[in-house]
Amino acid sequence: MAKKLETVKLIASLEKVARKTKKAIWADLAERMAKRSRTKKEVNLDEINKLAKQFKGKTLIVPGKVLARGILEEKVTVVAVNASSEAKAKIEEKGKFVYLIDFAENAEKVKTNELVIIG
Repeated sequence: MAKKLETVKLIASLEKVARKTKKAIWADLAERMAKRSRTKKEVNLDEINKLAKQFKGKTLIVPGKVLARGILEEKVTVVAVNASSEAKAKIEEKGKFVYLIDFAENAEKVKTNELVIIG
């Protein structure tokens, strides 16, 4: 089955940023996004909460979907391909949610040592 146009654009955007910045993290994300959809990560808020405690002040990147099971106790910025509406609402209460496509457009300004890829 063919990839959705949005996914193709996201992969192209990530690859472009990887070439421009010469940072491996963007190429790694592009590679993860190019994999089959059934292998993409789905992460619940309880897992994000654990990682937010472990990596305080870091931006957590989910190359998949964020689901709403659990609660978020830590202030965190979550970047993901998609999220359920309930998960977005819970994240916005404590921190910030950004779509990966929007994040990739401004990726040249991002400090890569402040990013953690989940999955």
